[in-house]
Amino acid sequence: MAKRQNVLTEERLDGAADVRNVAESAAPPAPTRSHAALSQKISISEEENPSGEIPGDPQPPQRRVSAYAVALGQLERVSEFMNLSDDIRCYLRSCQRELIVHFPVKMDDGAIRMFTGFRVHHNMTKGPTKGGIRYHPDVTLDECRALAMWMTWKCALMNLPYGGAKGGVIVDPTTLSKRELEKMTRRYATEISPFIGPERDIPAPDVGTNAQIMAWIMDTYSMHTGYSIPAIVTGKPVAIGGTLGRESATGLGVTYITRAILKQRFGRSLDDATVAIQGFGNVGGWTARTMHERGARIVAISDKFGGIYNARGLDLRQLQRHVKETGTVVGYNGADAITNNELLELEVDVLVPAAMEGQITAQNADRIRASVIAEGANGPTTPEADEILADNGVLVIPDVICNAGGVVVSYFEWVQSLQSFFWDEGAVRRQMEQTLLENLDVVIGTTTRRKCDLRTAAYVIAIERIEEAMRLRGFYP
Repeated sequence: MAKRQNVLTEERLDGAADVRNVAESAAPPAPTRSHAALSQKISISEEENPSGEIPGDPQPPQRRVSAYAVALGQLERVSEFMNLSDDIRCYLRSCQRELIVHFPVKMDDGAIRMFTGFRVHHNMTKGPTKGGIRYHPDVTLDECRALAMWMTWKCALMNLPYGGAKGGVIVDPTTLSKRELEKMTRRYATEISPFIGPERDIPAPDVGTNAQIMAWIMDTYSMHTGYSIPAIVTGKPVAIGGTLGRESATGLGVTYITRAILKQRFGRSLDDATVAIQGFGNVGGWTARTMHERGARIVAISDKFGGIYNARGLDLRQLQRHVKETGTVVGYNGADAITNNELLELEVDVLVPAAMEGQITAQNADRIRASVIAEGANGPTTPEADEILADNGVLVIPDVICNAGGVVVSYFEWVQSLQSFFWDEGAVRRQMEQTLLENLDVVIGTTTRRKCDLRTAAYVIAIERIEEAMRLRGFYP
C-alpha cells in the first residue's frame, strides 16, 4: 500500500535542493514511523536538517544551487526594501500545504517500482493555486517550494485570481514506456487528488510533462468524480477542452516582453538582435521561433547534451529537423559545438536562460557579456548574481514578468473550460499581449517611482497586491 505524508510546515529558513537519480527514485521508502517520531524529526533545527528532508525520503547528493534558497533570498531582499513586518515576512516565506506521496507502479516486466512525488501550495489568499507538474530525476520538495513561491508572485503580478503551486515526480520520463508513463501519471494524479480541483488547485505541464500527461490527469480525476471536469488542468489538448495558443504562450510571451524592453530601454527592435538561448524545450523552442519571426538572429542554442553556435545565425527549420531525428541540437552541421557555460558567456544582445533554475550565479555572472537577460526559465539567476550583473550594466528581465505568458494563457484556458465557451487563437494572443504589456508598464513605472530594478519592482507590486487581499480577508479564525 502506498504511503502518503501530508506535511504542513510553519517555515523553512533555508534549503539545499538536491539531485536524485533514476535508480534512487525507484528505491522504496523507509518503514513507517510513528506520528510522534515523525513530528520530532520534522521539528529539528535547520542546522541538523538543512534540506528539510522528510523521514523516508531517499538521501541524494547535494545539488550545486538551491532553488528554495534563491527564492527565499529574493524575498528577503524585497522584504528589506519594502520594510515588511516580521509577521508578513514569516507568512510569505511559508508554504501553506506540502504533500509527499510514495506510490507503486507495476512496470511492463511485472516488477513493482516505487515512485516519490510532491505537491506544494504556497499561498491561497487570492484564489485557488496554480502551478505545473514536473517529471525529472532532480525534483525535490525544496524545488517545489521555490517554484510554488515564484508562481504566487507571478500570478499576483499578472493580477490573476490564483496563488502559487508546484508538483512533480522523481523520474526520468524518457526511461519509461508510454504505458508505464500513463500508469505512473494516473497513480500520481490519484495520490494528489485530495489537493487538486478546478476551484482548489489547477495543475499544468512543466519540465518533462506535456498535453498528453495533462489529458491523463484530467481523465483520472473525471473518472473518480463520475463526469468530465476539463477545468481540473490546463495545457491539455484542444480536443478535450484545451485552448488554442497555449503551447506557444510562454515562449511567445518572452518575445513580447523582450521586444517591449528593447524598445523602451534601448530604442531598438528585435530586428537583427543577436540572441543566445539556453534550453530547446517548449519555452526555448518557441522563444527561438517567435523571436526569429520578428527579425532576431538566433546565434546559439543548447540543450542538456550541449550547445551549438553560428555567428551568422542558425537555420531553425533545419535545426528542428535535426532535433526531431536525433533528439538533441548536438551534432547539427550548420554550427560549431559549444558548452552550456560557453553559451551563457557569449557576447550577444539578448541571453535567454530557458532551461533550469540556478544557471547564472556568483561564480559566472562576471563573465556574462549579454546586454539583456530575458529569464525564460524560473529562477535562473541567483540574488548574488543579480547584484554583479547590475554592477556590470546587464539588464535582467525577471522570470515573474518575462515568462508569465504561460500562466496568463492557462488562466484563459481555465476560464474557457469553466464556461465551455472557447476563443480563437487570435483573441488568445491579443489578450495575452495586452495583459503582459499592461503589467510591464506598471513594473517600469514602479522602477522609476521606487528607484529600483525590474525584479524588485515586480516583487513589490505582487506583494502589495497579496497584502491587500490579506488585509481584506483577515486571518481565520
